[in-house]
Amino acid sequence: MSVHNTARRGFASAAGVYEESRPGYPAEAIEWLRAKLQLGPEGTLVDLAAGTGKLTRLVTPTGATVIAIEPVEEMRDALRSTTPDADAREGTAEQTGLPDSIADAVTVAQALHWFDAPKALAEIHRILRAEGRLALVWNIRDLDHPTQRAIDDLFTPYRGDTPSHRSGHWRDALDASEIFESTETNRFPNVQTLNADTLVRRVASTSFIADLPNPERLRVLDRARAIAANLPGRFPFPYTTEIEVLDRR
Repeated sequence: MSVHNTARRGFASAAGVYEESRPGYPAEAIEWLRAKLQLGPEGTLVDLAAGTGKLTRLVTPTGATVIAIEPVEEMRDALRSTTPDADAREGTAEQTGLPDSIADAVTVAQALHWFDAPKALAEIHRILRAEGRLALVWNIRDLDHPTQRAIDDLFTPYRGDTPSHRSGHWRDALDASEIFESTETNRFPNVQTLNADTLVRRVASTSFIADLPNPERLRVLDRARAIAANLPGRFPFPYTTEIEVLDRR
């Protein structure tokens, strides 16, 4: 089962801090998603690369049968703890292990940039029913905000060629796709409130930081503490939640 090395190693070691520090999704965004995907007790949703269940736990209350696919064991263990109502399974977006046409909807939150997108889209198309929909969900960091910008500057020397949302490379397969059609995109403000400790954990949860040799990783976390030292006890860390809905052709 193929998983990007940085994701496999980084998220395996950082599952705990990922759960503690990463933002969820605003209620307005989840309600819009529920309506667009027509989620309810008669439906089945597959949440790909579900991580620790940040999105998964918010869609299980719709009553839909939720299958959460997550390849990293440590993340999957956290998912089972946070979201016991979901059916958590090992698998990847490219090889879910699911039967044909099982899903009324598929969600991918914070993860498409890690996929082999053409293969993943083909697999998603296979497991979706004829009228099924795919939703891509992102928490996009607001780099106009000074704290977000300071953390981004901290990340820059270490990012390298790690796949990212910002690169936009994940869009290429979507734009070229003959099996999915983008139909609607909506955006919602999502302001997370942190303190110094959660800011440090947020930095520690980043795959390419978690994957650093321990002495260098600790130096990065010390620099994150120095950024937090100049901030109030609690401070905003803003994102925009973006949801794009695509129809299966």
